[in-house]
Amino acid sequence: MAEQPAVRRLNLGWFIRPGSETADGAPRVEPALAYLVRHDGELLLFDTGIGTADPETDAHYRPYRRPLPEALAAAGAEPSDVSVVVNCHLHFDHIGGNPLFAGTPILVQAAEMALVRGGEHTPGHLVDFAGAAYEELPGEAEIRPGLWVIPTPGHTAGHQSLVVRRPDGTVILAGQTHASASDFAAARLAGTAAASGARPPLPESDAWPRRLLEFDPRRVLFAHDASVWEPAG
Repeated sequence: MAEQPAVRRLNLGWFIRPGSETADGAPRVEPALAYLVRHDGELLLFDTGIGTADPETDAHYRPYRRPLPEALAAAGAEPSDVSVVVNCHLHFDHIGGNPLFAGTPILVQAAEMALVRGGEHTPGHLVDFAGAAYEELPGEAEIRPGLWVIPTPGHTAGHQSLVVRRPDGTVILAGQTHASASDFAAARLAGTAAASGARPPLPESDAWPRRLLEFDPRRVLFAHDASVWEPAG
């Protein structure tokens, strides 16, 4: 019988988002979370932590970085055990450990790589390292039986999420689709309200949240929020 996939959160540090980037104008400390997925004898890694950018960026976000090898070791793994890396997008706080995976396939959306090639999207040394083996996806892809990469544009044009089918319920690694699980819940309810015929004004909705919900998720996990979305009832 095939091994049931399991998802383990990796704490890779935190950063301080300044008030100029928050809804209430107050600074907020946010975690940098990655996820280790065990599936049919393979280890897949979703995001790799906060990378080094430049002094200005460090001064702006004041990050604390937990080394990825340390976090993997706590989960009983090391970088050489990882078969595939999936980045939700290519900002510096999600790809810091990518250079540890020379020769390992790193899955990104073609739309995201186009942003990188356009310049000023992310520090080049975190993407263009020796042995980098990026595989560009043109959209949805079932990368393994029961594992789906789904485009979820918004935070960036090439943002993507990972769907992990499990016998005890589907898990979605949503990256930075939303700042928090509460924001995701609000978007979910907005869709429900619209489908129920609620009168406008209503929040604008995108197609991709509906696509994610077609997988009937039991849990949705995020890159910068340790809270977990679960369906009500």
